[in-house]
Amino acid sequence: MLNNILLFVSIFGVFSIMLGVKKILGKEGLIGWIGIASILANIILVKSVDLLGISATLGNVLFASNFLATDMLTECYGYKEAKKGVRFGIFAVLFFMLVTQIALIFVPNSLDVSQNSLEIIFGFIPRISIASVSMFAVSNLVDIRLYEYLRKKSNGKKMWLRNNVCTIVSNGGENFLFYLIAFGGTMPTSTILLMALSATIIEIIIALCDTPFLYISKKIKD
Repeated sequence: MLNNILLFVSIFGVFSIMLGVKKILGKEGLIGWIGIASILANIILVKSVDLLGISATLGNVLFASNFLATDMLTECYGYKEAKKGVRFGIFAVLFFMLVTQIALIFVPNSLDVSQNSLEIIFGFIPRISIASVSMFAVSNLVDIRLYEYLRKKSNGKKMWLRNNVCTIVSNGGENFLFYLIAFGGTMPTSTILLMALSATIIEIIIALCDTPFLYISKKIKD
């Protein structure tokens, strides 16, 4: 019960902070958000929890916030700015992985008490990291392209429709491809698909919650 409450508190809190970022920092703030949220999500996803009766990893809200950020950028500043945000997010995640892996290579001295914990948090299998970065790039680029296409087709109307269609399609596709690439051949396909479906269900709920915040962002001046 506590986890479910925290989930919705996190959704409201994170999306509200994003509105503040847009108000104070404008498009640069939203571009920076994508990098920060991507790094933090990659750190906390190592923790497994039960949300809405579904086994999941933390980081779902922060990952989903990137799709809201790119939608805000596309809607308020244009497709090119959203593309900058995705590129910065890719750079941020790659740089984060590089720095953390170099940190693990350093030999700790006798006073160190953190190496084992850092290895648990930052240690990763190359296959999983490659799947994570590649799917982050593909899903977000698909999201902004599809969003821009639907925006033009609808003459700027039905923002709720393109927001949800783009986020659910790109985010759901990312989940299934990520789990298949990262774990294919290491566990039964049925298990992999179940994991991907569980993550997708939670992120669809989060996606539906972000629509009002996108409408509010249109009314907020930098």
